[in-house]
Amino acid sequence: MIRIVNMIPASLSGESSQDSEPNIAINPENPTDMVGTAFTRAMGGGFAPIYVSTNGGATWSLRNVVPGNGSAGTGDISVGFATSGGVLYAGTLNGSTGHLQILRTGGFTSTTPMTVLVDRASEDQPWVVAGSVVVGGLSRDRVFVGNNDFNQTNGRTATIDTSADAATAPAPAGFVARVVERRATAGQDGPPIRVAVHPSGVVYGALHRWQTANGSNITMDIVVIRDDVWGTSASPFSVLVDSGDGRIGQRAVRGRFIRFNDTMGQERIGGDLAIAVDPTSASTVYLAWCDRIGGSAGTDWTLHVRRSTDSGQTWSNDLRTITNAKNPALAVNAEGTVGFLFQQFTGIRWVTQLELTANAWASPAETVVLHTAPSHAPARRFFPYIGDYVRLIAIESDFYGVFCGNNTPNPANYPSGVTFQRFADWTTHTLLNTDNVTPVAASIDPYFFHWAHP
Repeated sequence: MIRIVNMIPASLSGESSQDSEPNIAINPENPTDMVGTAFTRAMGGGFAPIYVSTNGGATWSLRNVVPGNGSAGTGDISVGFATSGGVLYAGTLNGSTGHLQILRTGGFTSTTPMTVLVDRASEDQPWVVAGSVVVGGLSRDRVFVGNNDFNQTNGRTATIDTSADAATAPAPAGFVARVVERRATAGQDGPPIRVAVHPSGVVYGALHRWQTANGSNITMDIVVIRDDVWGTSASPFSVLVDSGDGRIGQRAVRGRFIRFNDTMGQERIGGDLAIAVDPTSASTVYLAWCDRIGGSAGTDWTLHVRRSTDSGQTWSNDLRTITNAKNPALAVNAEGTVGFLFQQFTGIRWVTQLELTANAWASPAETVVLHTAPSHAPARRFFPYIGDYVRLIAIESDFYGVFCGNNTPNPANYPSGVTFQRFADWTTHTLLNTDNVTPVAASIDPYFFHWAHP
């Protein structure tokens, strides 16, 4: 069963902003409790909103609790619930200052602003993953925030902020910025630094190591790192050593070409990355990224998926390859089924798809088309157009995710069905204002979906 919901509340039916770049957190203890984010601006005040649902994503409302309310609300923002205790964490680029902020709240539906734990300038794309572990009879939140930290030296910008006990301590709540790039770079690493946590405490990270750069032409390696004790090792994230150069961090992929900030379907490309670990086996981990086949002469943007079954030391050939696709997201459920979310550009449309495979694509995956819409409309107002990433989460047997796309109320755009909260005329394919009469221009909205195990 699949449920898809446009997340814009009825009270905002008159808005026509570019609400792009989505993220989501699901409370593992109570999966009906959810928080979503996007580039959504609060209508006044100094705090940007999060989207909140307490009924499994059937309906969503807003809470203006994120410090900084700029022209698009926040900058980059991601969210994560701890495994137990219900504490919500966020990593954001403050919409007013641009600073990285790591935030916390014990009440995700509260209207009280989130607590600022870390505030740091010169950062990009924070990515939050949280877990919990019992230590001495007490639950401790282990929180990881991947980010591209331009305060680091020698171009080694890939960083993971970690805290071993983040739930209640005053700022900075134990957070320490740990540089995870161990090689020389072409001035910096790429924007995405992704994290995947196994319940046993094995933590994987993935990053784009920019190897060479000539303007926007970049050659990169995809590097995977690992820590086996919740990121608390004496030398965190140093378990994997590359057999080729003897450096910390396994180069799962080497020497791939990207043209950073090139465009495809009104969207920029160059920073796609995802990693997920199988909850049934800490040694099985999946990796997805994009690059341009054929180097600088190439014209595609190809998405790849690979797997390691020996804890990230060696990697398969491509299990899945998709031409002209971006925004990969991976998750593995309690049965070992892999969920793979991505957005593909057909030349005239963006098509958002979820694939499900129980045998790593040894046979064709189950495919669910979540959304399809013209790529030329509405006109882009800023980058990112639909977003530099999407997110997919597995809780027990189910998959939950978010994506952004054109919000024209045309049934043909939603082959698997959809529910709108905002007012719309599905006969004339027109969005309507809060009076349910006045037409509103089509724009970009965030969408939630839930795939329930049959």
